[in-house]
Amino acid sequence: MTTRQRAVRLTSALIFSGTLLCSAYASAHEMDEHSDDGDRGRFSFGLWGDMPYAKSGDQPKIPALIADINAARIAFSIYDGDTKDGSSVCDDETISTKAADMFNSLRAPLVYVPGDNEWTDCHRTNNGGYNALERLTFLRQNMFNSATSFGQKKMVLNRQGEPGRPFSENTRWMYKGIVFVGMNVPGSNNNKVNDGACASSKSARTQADCDADNAEYADRNAHNLIWLHDAFEMAKAKKAKGVMVVIQGDPWFDLPETEDINERADAAVNGYTDFLNAIVEETNSYSGQVVLVHGDTHFFKVDKPLVDQAHLVKNFTRVETFGSPNIHWIKVTVDPTNPNVFDFEPMIVPGN
Repeated sequence: MTTRQRAVRLTSALIFSGTLLCSAYASAHEMDEHSDDGDRGRFSFGLWGDMPYAKSGDQPKIPALIADINAARIAFSIYDGDTKDGSSVCDDETISTKAADMFNSLRAPLVYVPGDNEWTDCHRTNNGGYNALERLTFLRQNMFNSATSFGQKKMVLNRQGEPGRPFSENTRWMYKGIVFVGMNVPGSNNNKVNDGACASSKSARTQADCDADNAEYADRNAHNLIWLHDAFEMAKAKKAKGVMVVIQGDPWFDLPETEDINERADAAVNGYTDFLNAIVEETNSYSGQVVLVHGDTHFFKVDKPLVDQAHLVKNFTRVETFGSPNIHWIKVTVDPTNPNVFDFEPMIVPGN
């Protein structure tokens, strides 16, 4: 059974059980109404994330970054997670109020995709020993409780769940012939806790917490696969030239430099296996360009790593954004006359 067939079967099962009711919030009518403005010309947008980190002293650099983004002629920007570092407290003000204030200082719309430092890793004692699922619920209620983006100018978004409810952090919109998808696929193995990885002197979680995390992972993973599949179906129906999928977690592609080691086989990253398999399948069935954007490991990177050197997926590109302590951003230009559709320009902020 293919990933797509599993997703369709999952859809039927979830609808039958009633757990997918919130996913129906973004109806086909709503997508048609808000998905495109009819103009499919050239435009630019921004990518950034993994900042500011207190441990790196990033905060003084943020005003220059915001000013640089605001000075650029972009339609919107996308923040791919981690509004704080992984060793600071996950209190309400930090992951909500301060983050929202930063996002709303941007003139253009800002779409936020959550990262592991805002919820998955909050069980760490140096993060305050929070329950990760409680933090996820808090984020949904406070950062994804509207049908619009952040920023001084708002943009309507289609959410997988009703605003403020489960899966409302998963977003989708179409702009000038490009389908954009934001998905909650964070670092720390996508919140999948493997055997032996639960107990730690640096963590406040119990085995019951880890069991609940794994149940959460399974449920969200199923919804993510459906959301991803629907985005590609939308792209095909709309004859979109490109699809951009934005997540926070680095899914750890196999590296061609390590011929005798397949990093994808490491159990520590098996929380991304279903997602990557789905990306391969969806990309291979789509004629346009596909870009996967992620943060997490903080090195600016543009490459084609999806499977391996012998099985290049030609229409797939991975982009990794800058992150702390490198407080910069990426300007992406979409040109429908360009065979690659997307062009990526690192924007080095003066003084940072």
